Amino acid sequence: MTTAPRNWSRRNRWLISGLSGLVAISLVQDVARFPTTDLTSSGTWSIAVAWSIPILLAALGGMFAERSGIVNIGLEGMMILGTWAGAMFTIIGGPWVGMAAAAVAGVFGGLIMGLATVTFKVDHVIAGVAVNLMAPGITRFLSDIHFPDRGGSITQSPTVVGLSKFSVPLISDALGAVEDKNWLVVSDLAGILGGFFSNMSWMTLLMILTVPFTVWLLWRTAFGLRLRSCGEHPTAADSLGVNVYLYKYWGILISGACAGLGGGFLAIELSGLYKEGQNQGKGFIGLATLIFGNWRPIGSALGALLFGFTETLRLRDQDAPHALLLLVTVALVFLAIRAFTRKKWLTLGVSLAVALVIGFAYFTTSGVPDQLPKITPYLTVLAVLLFGTQRLRPPAAEGIPWSKGDH
Repeated sequence: MTTAPRNWSRRNRWLISGLSGLVAISLVQDVARFPTTDLTSSGTWSIAVAWSIPILLAALGGMFAERSGIVNIGLEGMMILGTWAGAMFTIIGGPWVGMAAAAVAGVFGGLIMGLATVTFKVDHVIAGVAVNLMAPGITRFLSDIHFPDRGGSITQSPTVVGLSKFSVPLISDALGAVEDKNWLVVSDLAGILGGFFSNMSWMTLLMILTVPFTVWLLWRTAFGLRLRSCGEHPTAADSLGVNVYLYKYWGILISGACAGLGGGFLAIELSGLYKEGQNQGKGFIGLATLIFGNWRPIGSALGALLFGFTETLRLRDQDAPHALLLLVTVALVFLAIRAFTRKKWLTLGVSLAVALVIGFAYFTTSGVPDQLPKITPYLTVLAVLLFGTQRLRPPAAEGIPWSKGDH
């Protein structure tokens, strides 16, 4: 009887938080007076959506693995395999063939991880690190064989062409008209929504649809129930006739496919080539996003969009992070107020101290060091994990080796 009110209360909290964030961004943008790039423009958010896709796919991949009980530290290596295969097979057969090959390459990395953790009971962290170390070596070896004869090099592929982009005609036009009015909050909301309906490729749209598909698969099917039971209580699942080994393999193989797709998307749609080192830790950011999202698809999608947004500001405008200093200051003040109402004095003190330092930096400078925009996504990861992970509930049996007959 109390489930519906509790769910409704949670939705209200999310709605209030979203509206508060929108108002804060709108006011900060007005105070900062961006010369070239708006925090809420449709152009910024269409790029943010695209750059969030690799992180989202890595997070969903980690979710399938950890929901089956396997901690997949090897997401980064699986993404690297996906970037190489995506670029290589796009040259051969086009972007769709490239994405399929990227998924297969990720599955190969997942199979190695599964053999190590499920079959041979190797520690999950050690196995993941091994995949991360192995993947760059494999891709460099294959690059030396295939790319020089095609106009590339041992560290870089030839350029590849992704899919053309489109806009949803009526919706994007209507949102663009409202955005151009420059109405406080309303136009900002139209600009953010416009980013989801304009200048998007079909591949981006398909990857976004993986979020509702994952919700359906994990929480609305017998397959998802059995997979999640293996990550919560494998012995109980085994006693009910679930083949725990099989479902753990399913989890890690789907995880590898998702990570490989994320790497392929990075190479084909975002970079237009494979380049050694282009992942820049996005597999690890995806793992952090999974934790921030509490091992759920919707939360992971919101976290991926946050990290994609910070990456976009770095790419579009080197001065944008300076305005973000003011936004972070405002967010920390709100966090301090919330901590005060809940009598969390340590969080209150830390939030106020950091807010004073960042606020002072904003009002006494006109720009930021060149290095700061490059590390903004990683600072965001640290901030999210520091302040946004108080109520986490990971799968109970994740990372714990299991053998049939264990109790």
